[in-house]
Amino acid sequence: MLDPAEFDAFYAATRGRLLLQTYALTGDLPAARSAVRDAFIAAWHHWRKVSRLDDPESWVRPHAWSLAQRHHTTRIWHRDKALDDASRATLEALGKLSLPQRKVLLLTQLSSVNMEQMAREIGLTRETAERELQTAAAQFSLHRNVPSPSVRLHLEALGAQISSSRFPRVTIIRRSGAARRRAHTGVGVVAAVAALLAAGAVVHQTGGATPALGGVSAHGDSSLDEPDPATLLHPDDLLTSEQISTLAPARTLKAPVTSNNTGGTGINTVCQEEPFADPQGEATLVRKFALDGEPSMTALQSLELSTDDAAAHTAYDTVVGWYAGCTERRAQLLSTHRLNGVGDEAVLLVLRTWQAPEQTLTIGVARTGALVSTVVRQFQSTREPRLEPMVGLTATAVEGLCTHEAAAACVTTPKAVPIPPPAGVTARGLLQEVDLPPVEGVTRPWAGTGPAVPRANMAATTCDNTEFTSKQISYATTRTFVIPRAKLPKAFGLTETLGRFRKPAQAKKFVAGVRARLNACEDKDLSTKVTQVHAQGDRTSEVSIWHLSTEISDERTVQFQMAVIRRGNIVVQIGFVPDDDHSIGTGAFHELSLRALERIQNLPRR
Repeated sequence: MLDPAEFDAFYAATRGRLLLQTYALTGDLPAARSAVRDAFIAAWHHWRKVSRLDDPESWVRPHAWSLAQRHHTTRIWHRDKALDDASRATLEALGKLSLPQRKVLLLTQLSSVNMEQMAREIGLTRETAERELQTAAAQFSLHRNVPSPSVRLHLEALGAQISSSRFPRVTIIRRSGAARRRAHTGVGVVAAVAALLAAGAVVHQTGGATPALGGVSAHGDSSLDEPDPATLLHPDDLLTSEQISTLAPARTLKAPVTSNNTGGTGINTVCQEEPFADPQGEATLVRKFALDGEPSMTALQSLELSTDDAAAHTAYDTVVGWYAGCTERRAQLLSTHRLNGVGDEAVLLVLRTWQAPEQTLTIGVARTGALVSTVVRQFQSTREPRLEPMVGLTATAVEGLCTHEAAAACVTTPKAVPIPPPAGVTARGLLQEVDLPPVEGVTRPWAGTGPAVPRANMAATTCDNTEFTSKQISYATTRTFVIPRAKLPKAFGLTETLGRFRKPAQAKKFVAGVRARLNACEDKDLSTKVTQVHAQGDRTSEVSIWHLSTEISDERTVQFQMAVIRRGNIVVQIGFVPDDDHSIGTGAFHELSLRALERIQNLPRR
């Protein structure tokens, strides 16, 4: 049974101090009040654990600060007419400090933590924390135009702005925390019942035999008195420099930088579209690493905690979507692997950005329970990246979370399995901009049209004249990719057309007809040379690639690359028209054709 008297005393003793600190951090009193209230609600929710800490305030404060930073309005004090000039000047001076500098200054001036505790709470080394504190004190004194010894007095003077703030009664805080605990208990019970029903179904299907163990929770037996996974994150939950060093053992790492990602833009890598994959999440930590040597290499881990597993699954899909559908200029998705044996779900993606300086990124995204970890390795080179270190590091990141209350499946034997890329937002089943390779001599990005009915098949050649209008085709779509404002010939571009046949045999016969017409083309058109450069196939799929060259005149020859691809009852034709100075090359077209074969699996079933 939880003792409310202990919590009531803690609430009364610390709420004013925490509100002052949070207000000084953000300058947003409404956001600070809400954040402190919600942090105490969370503390009562987890009081069984929090009360056992040497300093429960060190649990509540990061929670309050994180919540306030997520929801505060930038420079709101400029609009506060009730704010006196001295307080406004203090907030203005604090606002000119970096987020780590503000935190170290407030922790040392407005709390009782020592230097070691301060550095640990912020996620910095002691040396870095001391350096940030010296800079923060000097900069605050400069911007506030006051002597350094008076810094504490000016910060404490902000208390006048919160003196009239009314705090919720402690009974309201405890009631809200208890309701939250009951709500999460209900979720835990539903999940447990579902798991038992599923287990019963398995036993029934196996004739009463005990099934082999699959994924096992990292927690062992769950307890229903504290089932909520939404606990705060700690810097110790992140990868260490020693673990990151496995990416390049011969290199030296600089001191990592850790934050809750609420400072600056919150955008840490190319392709990342928003600061948080789960804007309603409980907490976020980001740690950045820099390695010396050439080519330039950096690494990063982002860790987000959602309110429950379902929200984390959505966040996981969001992160994967950022990279798999990267909108960065001239970004190309090179490969996608599912990581078996890593958490509840995990994937490894390799991307390259061709805009100078060219970068290669390997991204490991994994979810265990309500936690989503993203590990990114980035180096300035186009050499083929080694996947093994990133497979291991993605698994290590999840292993470090296995004892977290929000975790579920841990790590068994990590294995990378090639899979099709995740489906695009539009034109599912067709190639996406992120699939297309760079064009020699062109620095502008590809742009694709929206999918359309193929009334005219621009992917066909004059040799095959393939049409996707047969009654045997139940569904057909096409799209074209061009490079706008690149000063290329009007004919330059790539078109893909897809048709779904009613039966696989019809699709197979259709492809055979295209092949036959191409084989006979040179006899019918003496100005055209047809070369089959690739052919592969099995019972369910096939890929055939041709290079065509047609003499228009004695001075001019038109080149054309074309592929016909089949998977089951789906047929795809790709046609690419280069020019003499701008092409993607035979090898890249081959890889693109194989990607089109993979993309067929993204096509929605009808």
